[in-house]
Amino acid sequence: MPKSVLEAIQAGDWSFEPGRTEEEEFTATDALPGSDEKLEILARRIRDGLPLWHPSDRHTYEDQVKQLTSQVDEQPLPN
Repeated sequence: MPKSVLEAIQAGDWSFEPGRTEEEEFTATDALPGSDEKLEILARRIRDGLPLWHPSDRHTYEDQVKQLTSQVDEQPLPN
């Protein structure tokens, strides 16, 4: 039985349906969309039979800016 879409295609199994994977079972990435790093991560996920997208993956440049801003806002002010 294939573990990924790629294996299913190679085996000619056109009825393959991947099993459900919870988001806790694989990690999100902070790599910029379209970057070489992000493409490598997506390729690895496919090879490993994981979903292509994680709900917490970085979607835009602004995602990091928002995260950094919220971290700064959470820091206590010096006395």
